[in-house]
Amino acid sequence: MQVNGAVASGPSLAVNVNGLQLPNPFVIGSGPPGTNYAVMKKAFEEGWGAVIAKTVSLDSSKVVNVTPRYAKMKSHDGKEVIGWENIELISDRPLEVMLQEFKQLKAEFPDRVLIASIMEEYNRPAWEELIERCQEAGVDAFEINFSCPHGMPERRMGMAMGQDCELLQEVCGWINEKAAIPVWAKMTPNITDITQPAHAALAAGCEGVSAINTITSVMGINLDTLRPEPCVEGHTTPGGYSSKAVKPIALAKCMAIAQTIKSEFPDRTLSGLGGVNTGRDAAEFILLGSHTVQVCTGVMLYGYPMVKKLCGGLQAFMEQHNFETLEDFRGASLSYFTTHHELVRMQREALEAKKKARVGLAKDDEWSGDGFVAEAESMVSN
Repeated sequence: MQVNGAVASGPSLAVNVNGLQLPNPFVIGSGPPGTNYAVMKKAFEEGWGAVIAKTVSLDSSKVVNVTPRYAKMKSHDGKEVIGWENIELISDRPLEVMLQEFKQLKAEFPDRVLIASIMEEYNRPAWEELIERCQEAGVDAFEINFSCPHGMPERRMGMAMGQDCELLQEVCGWINEKAAIPVWAKMTPNITDITQPAHAALAAGCEGVSAINTITSVMGINLDTLRPEPCVEGHTTPGGYSSKAVKPIALAKCMAIAQTIKSEFPDRTLSGLGGVNTGRDAAEFILLGSHTVQVCTGVMLYGYPMVKKLCGGLQAFMEQHNFETLEDFRGASLSYFTTHHELVRMQREALEAKKKARVGLAKDDEWSGDGFVAEAESMVSN
């Protein structure tokens, strides 16, 4: 049972992140589940810990979506969705409308956390105006979209900015000079070393990072029509891949970022996402250092009430290990990652230790008369 997102019994799921108090760590990821007042209200009513609205920019008239814009990867029996591709753009709604809905949500849910996802071109005044207007609407924090993998790269927006560490750091500097509330930078996985843009964002003053956004993908080709999916007038464009299949990649990226935070930015935070469908999925991200866990595609598949199962599943994991709070196990698995060279060394030493501790006789000529009974007993297995 939840009351305003907080569990009524069992281990506590409350989390304080960058001064924001969340009743649980489950956050609506930026996208369709946060696209307007009605759906964000539904998220708060169902008990989500926080909501990140769909990304906004100053001029929504440049944003034109197409349909169909989604495609699924299913299991062989067709019963389970394991992958999801989208070619959806950021919000196509006027900024003024979104800002009014932010105000309305904060009026109705003053104690709940509402985060504005924002994206702009390489234009300092534009970023500053967008930040100021969102802050005036009462949002609690910003997530900077440096990671949308499709749409408007010619305007140096989204992933095109997030893959350029020098550009990203400069823009993060502008943002943090203007912002009076916490700022998270959302990382693209479509880069060789995700710790480099994460480091750039944190060095520029961001309170946290989110990872990962979707992975550049082509869902597949229809072998009857020879056309790619999702198919719009016989054509498509590469999109962003999400859902269950991306979780191992997301975990690896989050692990790398968490190691960087732990060693160089211990007061900063990580919001993990990518393929979270269960409370146990979330536990893995928290074990790798995530303070919060975002869900977007999962909500599109299972609906807003899934947060109750997420909370229950996470609490069951905590009870299994006698954890009372999230901090009891956050980052607990990070120390078990090392280099392959170190794995070889550790295994070699373990084998040598086993040889030295070996019990029993290796050859028949090692038997002795006086110690015969003890020698025989040393080779008994039960």
